[in-house]
Amino acid sequence: MTKPLPMLALLLACALATAEDSKGDPSESDVLQKEIASLFDRHRGRVAAAVKNLQTGESYEWNADRVMPTASLIKLPVMIEAYRRVDAGELSLDKQLTLAEEDKVPGSGVLTEHFSAGVKLPLRDAIHLMIVYSDNTATNLVIDQIGIGSTTELMDELGYPETRLNAKVWRRDLSIAPERSKEYGLGSTTAAEVVGLLTELYGKEVASDESCDAMLGHLRACQDDKKVRRFLPDGVKVANKTGAVSESRTDAGVIESKAGPIAYCLLTTDNDDTGWSDENEAELLAAEFGRRVYAHFVGDTDEDAVPAARVLAVGDDGDLVADLQRTVNAKLDEKDRIGVDGDFGPATEGAVKKFQEQAGLEPSGRVDMATWRALGPLVEEDDPPPSSAEPAPLAELEPADPLDGPPVVTCKAYAIADGDTGEVLWGYNDAEPRDPASTTKIMTAYTVLKLAEKDPSVLDEEIVFTKAADDTSGSTSDVRAGEKLTVRQCLYGLMLPSGNDASVALAEHFGERAEPDDDDDDDDDDKDEEEEGDEEDEEDEDDDDDDDEDDDSPLAEFIEAMNDHAELLGMDESHFENTHGLTADGHQLSARDLVKLVHAARQLPLFREITGTRRESATLDSVTGYQRNVVWNNTNRLLGIEGFDGVKTGTTGRAGACLASTGVRDGKRLIVVVLGSSCSDARYADSRNLYRWAWQELLSGDGDPNDQQ
Repeated sequence: MTKPLPMLALLLACALATAEDSKGDPSESDVLQKEIASLFDRHRGRVAAAVKNLQTGESYEWNADRVMPTASLIKLPVMIEAYRRVDAGELSLDKQLTLAEEDKVPGSGVLTEHFSAGVKLPLRDAIHLMIVYSDNTATNLVIDQIGIGSTTELMDELGYPETRLNAKVWRRDLSIAPERSKEYGLGSTTAAEVVGLLTELYGKEVASDESCDAMLGHLRACQDDKKVRRFLPDGVKVANKTGAVSESRTDAGVIESKAGPIAYCLLTTDNDDTGWSDENEAELLAAEFGRRVYAHFVGDTDEDAVPAARVLAVGDDGDLVADLQRTVNAKLDEKDRIGVDGDFGPATEGAVKKFQEQAGLEPSGRVDMATWRALGPLVEEDDPPPSSAEPAPLAELEPADPLDGPPVVTCKAYAIADGDTGEVLWGYNDAEPRDPASTTKIMTAYTVLKLAEKDPSVLDEEIVFTKAADDTSGSTSDVRAGEKLTVRQCLYGLMLPSGNDASVALAEHFGERAEPDDDDDDDDDDKDEEEEGDEEDEEDEDDDDDDDEDDDSPLAEFIEAMNDHAELLGMDESHFENTHGLTADGHQLSARDLVKLVHAARQLPLFREITGTRRESATLDSVTGYQRNVVWNNTNRLLGIEGFDGVKTGTTGRAGACLASTGVRDGKRLIVVVLGSSCSDARYADSRNLYRWAWQELLSGDGDPNDQQ
């Protein structure tokens, strides 16, 4: 284990900056594609990956058909070929193999260093050493039993033509494919092919049941826990094989989770960091990849686990960027210092370049591992100036918390309203416009349902998902391009799993039809009322979402209609730039405006029905004729508590964790909106504390709604 570096401070800061990525609610990690794309885009090397939940069929791919070096991962198909030979009666696992001095090769393993020539071991044990300790000498003993070319022939037979063993380990002079050995080394494959092979192995299709069980047993005993397994919760079983040479690091296997077995493959090569410490960038990438994949499907990752550090560059934002800005400022002359706003823009890039030049690094403007190390410990908000000879004096103690008034909460703003009238009873920063994340979708649904109020037949209209809808980043309804569903079904896909894709599909379908009539929303009560929201779990990177839609496109027309509805509802502190809530300049809502929207939307029975539904399933048709079932789980955890029956969540790095909800106790309905809570769990704690306090105040008759915090 290497000695901890100042990097630990960075990693801990990352844990705080990405706390919402480690939630207990599976759907709150429902942004796998966007999150992992961000990790891979920033990695200093080439990456390919594939993931598949073998129980549900849900999958994810990144350059999955790119041919990449395997390093020792090729030992997985070597093992499969050996066991197939055993099943065919051509080999025996009990066959005694004799270790000769010339068999010994360098690298990973135990035979070369710890055993003398002449020792005998059964084939079964040689395979075990090959997988568990990645023993190179044991691997060559196994290859001698099956032949160098047989593994490639088997992969061709199984339909994996790019999965090829080129030579024995450390014996390129024996290569059966010299040019391929020169390009890929020991072996080659694609992420898609490895996941396909793992799927067949786990399904006991590549060999007998007994042999498949034995092979999975070898994989479960793999000793390498520094890659995908590093940040997984204790007790999670993983059957995997890894590989590592200087420029290539690989890991593939099956995570045996309570959400079903998850097959994965991560291949990296041409890595800039070729070191062998625990902080190797490719291995940290694999660790963070594993954590996010597990969180997406299962959700109960260890919130204390330290996520891998990532490269920061223009477009990033959040607490870590703010700490970076302070730290760079501490290293630069006063004239070169920049504002601390948490947004990595051109000014921050310029300051980073100045520091890199000053530190003798390449002035890329990207904060990579070398830059983090050169910066040293992060300067956080309350740290004393680094130039101070004496530590800054501690601030005086703040007054004790009052024993009356609303509870202490983490959110940046909240509003508590009468659920029947929409009147805001108590609030904190409730008139302040803020990034609303996916609570935006309340307006998307409201805009569609106002059309349906006049013409219920629109709910039965069929929507064919476009590629543009399918490609929308972030949380998803998991409907694919070319698949069909009704507007009614799409509304469930919008509100329960917080489908960004569904929001675009609805907008494309309705376009200018969504524009409200002059007499819409003219009820005086609507202008003072709020409505509850379901929840969202979008967990997207905070990239500005520039749809760049033409003003006359259906999507732009629909967004214009959303703003028209907002104006009619008296939402004076709010404006919409998109249908889903991904971060965009000018896209904002205030807590009290969100109350108005929730209250208005709850006047529509189908809105109440949808946002109060905990789970919904649908059968999707497709333009090519197949059918597929999907299941949508509501991301709003309050629905699991008696008395709560709506509405919507939202999460981005810039917005924080948001929740618009509604609940009733002893006949008294409330709407509570919290914006900018510190993490997912905090938004529920904030909301429940505010409900409990408000109900006590109202039911006791002692509360004064005008006495606001």
